[in-house]
Amino acid sequence: MSHIRIRDAAQYLGVSDDTVRRWIENGTLTSSRDDSGRSVVDGFELAQLARRNAVLPDDPSDIGRSARNRFVGLVTEITMDRVMAQVELQCGPHRVVSLMSSEAVRELGLELGSIAVAVVKATTVIVETPSGKVQNP
Repeated sequence: MSHIRIRDAAQYLGVSDDTVRRWIENGTLTSSRDDSGRSVVDGFELAQLARRNAVLPDDPSDIGRSARNRFVGLVTEITMDRVMAQVELQCGPHRVVSLMSSEAVRELGLELGSIAVAVVKATTVIVETPSGKVQNP
């Protein structure tokens, strides 16, 4: 079971340290002390809270898909030449970049500020862990 420091938990959830401390005070999260005496929260409990509190925008396309990774966001940049284009979306705190044909950009009517959905279906997703950030008892 991993333990995560209060400030790191706040960063991962996009809230302040004080918010995490309030959640501990009101029983939303439980805390314990690590070997250095710092307050930590259980990683699994934090993950469950993150999932419960996730605010995901509705997919405006209303299309059924087998891909599970959908990111709804705003088009923030388009770099395009005659044949290819790079389209950047800001999906909440996540920046998603797609390479596609310039023809596809025109057919989709993509322009700066328009709403788009990035759909990711990949057989390879690399997961990394930062050293020194997650503590196991």
